[in-house]
Amino acid sequence: MTSEEKQFWAIKCLREKKQELGHIPRMKDFGEADRSRIKAYLGPWPRALEAAGLKKGKMEQVREKETGQEQR
Repeated sequence: MTSEEKQFWAIKCLREKKQELGHIPRMKDFGEADRSRIKAYLGPWPRALEAAGLKKGKMEQVREKETGQEQR
């Protein structure tokens, strides 16, 4: 499996789990093996959520706040 395929798999897992649960998945929502793979392929949990488009990064939040484009 290539690096891109691994990242695609991890993002797919996170997005599917969000659909299943109805909220952004937490680490405890996955088994140890899947959690470890997701983190290995996408980085620390907050970065993994950002990569999957489930969470905004800190810099994006700061820019939105500065420009008054916050989501409320």
